[in-house]
Amino acid sequence: MPKLRTIAGALLALVLLAGCGQAETQQQRTLTVLAAASLTESFDELGARFTAEHPAVRVQFDYQGSATLAEQIQQGRPADVFASADEGNMAKVRDLVGGPQTFATNRLTIVVPPGNPAGITSLADLAGDHAVVVCAPQVPCGSATQRVAQAAGVRLAPVSEENDVKSVLNKVVAGEADAGLVYVTDAQAAGDRVQRIDFPESQQAVNTYPIATVNGAPEPELAAQFVDFARGPVGREILTHHGFGTP
Repeated sequence: MPKLRTIAGALLALVLLAGCGQAETQQQRTLTVLAAASLTESFDELGARFTAEHPAVRVQFDYQGSATLAEQIQQGRPADVFASADEGNMAKVRDLVGGPQTFATNRLTIVVPPGNPAGITSLADLAGDHAVVVCAPQVPCGSATQRVAQAAGVRLAPVSEENDVKSVLNKVVAGEADAGLVYVTDAQAAGDRVQRIDFPESQQAVNTYPIATVNGAPEPELAAQFVDFARGPVGREILTHHGFGTP
């Protein structure tokens, strides 16, 4: 009997070890999501909710300007999902992704340092003698900036054009600019580090955010599940909470 117990114990240990090994293998599954910088806070929360429902999955985000991410996909960077801040950059990779779907909208606002030392009250004020920071034209927030400026008949002379919206925000937070044009969601995320000034012309340049799986994705099933999750009830709840509009 003792011998049988020893054998049974050894078999049980092997089963447990095999189970642990399988769990470790499952935990190594990684979903790579390339997302516009303006999605940072909302997608961090979305990723946490997604992994709560998929404990064996780690979601790895890379937040950069949409134009930069689209270029990386064109150059063959492996990824599972691409979420762009505009349709233009998604169109650049239309042959490299599966059917893009709209999942959010966003619009611009002005941010200034707390107390608004430059006394800015409107978009027209940015054409004055102020240090203004905007996104570069090829970036979605930069394209939107050009559209709202044209709609308002305002000629901007920025002291800096940044590659993503977070860089614009950070310059204002750091006191390196009198004002910056960022998305409403970024201003909300910054809290009391900036003061927000909305302007009516922003409605002339509402950005539509598309999301798609990347062709040849290392984790195609998980990629499709993440896209559905972002567009589903949980995704809408999170995006709305962070200030996005949803379709």
